[in-house]
Amino acid sequence: MVTSSGFRRGGADVAETAEERREAVVEAALGALDLDAKTRLLAGQDMWSLPALPEAGLASLVMSDGPIGVRGVHWSADDPSVALPSPTALAATWDPALAHRAGVLLAQEARRKGVHLLLAPTVNLHRSPLGGRHFEAYSEDPYLTGRIGTEYVRGVQSGGVGTTVKHFVANDAETDRLTVNNVVGERALRELYLAPFEAIVENAHPWGIMTAYNSVNGPTMTEHHHLVDEVLRGTWGFDGVNVSDWTAARSTLGALTGGLDIAMPGPRTVYDEALARAVRDGEADEALVDEAARRVLRLAARVGILQGAEPVVTDPPPTVDGAALAREIARRSFVLVRNENGALPLKPGRVALIGAAARDARVLGGGSATVFPARTVSPLDGLTAALPDGSLTFALGADPNTELPVAEQGFELRVVCRAADGTVLGTRSAPGGHIQWTGADLPDGVTRGALHSVELTGTFTPHETGTHTFGFKGLGPFRLTVAGTTHFDGVQLPAEDDDPFAAFSGSPVPHARVELAAGEPVDVSLTYTVPPPDDHPMSGVFFTLAHQDPQRDPDELIAEAAEAAREAATAVVVVATTERVESEGFDRRDLRLPGRQDDLVRAVAAANPNTVVVVNAGSPVELPWRDDVAAVLLSWFPGQEGGAALADVLTGAEEPGGRLPTTWGSLADAPVTRVVPENGELVYEEGVFIGYRAWEKHGRTPAYPFGHGLGYTDWTYESVEVDGTPAGTTVTVRLRNSGDRPGREVVQLYLAPREADPTRPARWLAGFASVGAAPGETAEAVVALPRRAFEIWDEETGSWSYVKGSYEIQAGRSIADRRITATITV
Repeated sequence: MVTSSGFRRGGADVAETAEERREAVVEAALGALDLDAKTRLLAGQDMWSLPALPEAGLASLVMSDGPIGVRGVHWSADDPSVALPSPTALAATWDPALAHRAGVLLAQEARRKGVHLLLAPTVNLHRSPLGGRHFEAYSEDPYLTGRIGTEYVRGVQSGGVGTTVKHFVANDAETDRLTVNNVVGERALRELYLAPFEAIVENAHPWGIMTAYNSVNGPTMTEHHHLVDEVLRGTWGFDGVNVSDWTAARSTLGALTGGLDIAMPGPRTVYDEALARAVRDGEADEALVDEAARRVLRLAARVGILQGAEPVVTDPPPTVDGAALAREIARRSFVLVRNENGALPLKPGRVALIGAAARDARVLGGGSATVFPARTVSPLDGLTAALPDGSLTFALGADPNTELPVAEQGFELRVVCRAADGTVLGTRSAPGGHIQWTGADLPDGVTRGALHSVELTGTFTPHETGTHTFGFKGLGPFRLTVAGTTHFDGVQLPAEDDDPFAAFSGSPVPHARVELAAGEPVDVSLTYTVPPPDDHPMSGVFFTLAHQDPQRDPDELIAEAAEAAREAATAVVVVATTERVESEGFDRRDLRLPGRQDDLVRAVAAANPNTVVVVNAGSPVELPWRDDVAAVLLSWFPGQEGGAALADVLTGAEEPGGRLPTTWGSLADAPVTRVVPENGELVYEEGVFIGYRAWEKHGRTPAYPFGHGLGYTDWTYESVEVDGTPAGTTVTVRLRNSGDRPGREVVQLYLAPREADPTRPARWLAGFASVGAAPGETAEAVVALPRRAFEIWDEETGSWSYVKGSYEIQAGRSIADRRITATITV
């Protein structure tokens, strides 16, 4: 059988022959292309695709953002996608097999949408808790990241769809990400930041890699010959394509000699005509063009769009139920970090559900990871369905949003596209206030050249009487009209921000405050005058209509929530971050929950000691009240079925299965925090000490350590056996479910040198496995430790060095809860 990578499984001769046949077709196709065609093949023809080349039998190759879903070529809710939980949630399951199943589903979604290459997974590390995009990456630990990423890639590619593992490399923060030079020592680069990429290349054979915006030790990553050609392709043997992050390619010759295959997006890139001209002028080597084109054609052959080449996958895996898998991953990812006196599962009695995030679910992070699910289940929806009628009350409490939300509830909208003379070119329904169009997104009959204005128009029916606020985000000329009155007619100017996502990742600006009556619809119109088309690769139509309901005094809302809690058996408070806290394009300034949410939790806990707090955040936040509440459950960004999964876990129908993939603690105590460059450079001065490695080195105690997570049963670790042979080390841990209900445990193995070495961490994650057992039953976790667990990068020799000596193998429930040990000498 041929694997998703085209490499061998089982019948070696058959698999090798299939790969050879594909390579023969690739060579024939390459020979049919002239220089102009080859350089066109290396450049995006638009935002998401490469051109078709009929002379070589090549169809257009289509790419799409991930990693929690497949958006496709349309940035619109008109084309819905399954939305899985955030990558931090997937890593919190500590379950590579579940990551594989997620990948299979995403391949299914990609094929449904005509997508051949998924721009995922993100395997950068959580170096500083201030990283604004950490929800899109897995963990602070390179080994855990590599294990989850490997199976994600295998799952996607088992469905015949390629992946681009990103962002290669050291793209661990957002501040000045387009220009920053990250200065990283060779040892830290190898042991931490390159390690997940290396593991995935070795074990999953991805068909693509995406190079990042940033520079590393001088060269920008789209021109980094050493890391791309010498390390990635040379030492590791990667044979897939290298795609630039969007607009990251800056130099024709630099990109070509640096190993970049595809410059995205188009139509204007550093390749295409500029590259053909450089070859004809004798400045560029056509042999390098051939190598890049060959790799693109190989990808096309693998995914089945090169005529005459048999795709790697001819029979996709069985169909996956997307909603069911999203719900399973969510409940398996929830991390119960505190549970005093058995507060969870919920006891019989009235439940007071509190918090705006309980009603208006935050299911995913902001930026290019955005997808539009056909439905979302909020915590309020999930608990309403799960609890007996009349046993649930809801109070708003405190709203985390400090800005206007996108216009959605109560709005019936459509878009009208007009030419300069007012002629209607086309119309389309609009499920919400987001308009984010590139060339492929325009309504039927509308061309970018003829488009002069876009009007988002329709009606709004208020649910509440009072002062409603309307506004928008976007750059350029706008006219906003509500209930027949024009409230803004002018130009909205940009902030000083050169990030390509600034036009739709900025904050909405309020422009109208209107008194409206509940149930009485009013007309609403926002018209954007579109600038003439230019050749900027990120040009498009981006703006958002925003709206906010009447705002009540926060103290009154908190007092009402406390009163509701006082009358209930259990209070469940849902707190959350917002898109202005966790999103692509900027880093965080602090780790605090936005708005008055901390005040809300304190007030509710004072009213009801049996208070459960659900933290709806993709990455760590400070929880100053954590010791004053009965239980704390981390739900990450839980995807479209998050509310249903939450009800499963709170009621005890399912166990919270997650363990922390990154350390949670206060910003003041965090050992590594810096994300802001100085003079264009961000120095990784901490070396190999990030995450739990740094917390231990500095002797600091976090709120919740790496690997921590509670279930609804107890476990007794009984024995550990080590079988060390020249071929490798196998560890067997025997443990018993000593609680009163079935459960699942993640057995974690940490390797600790017996002889202290200040240049190495005190201990590091070397392996893990999950086991399940009924009450009183025993289970065995069998874990093979990789050779790399015993190695360090020797900067003098430029190679890996196997460090002999005596090590403790420490088995337990977290980095701080190590239950049983054994010693091995290697």
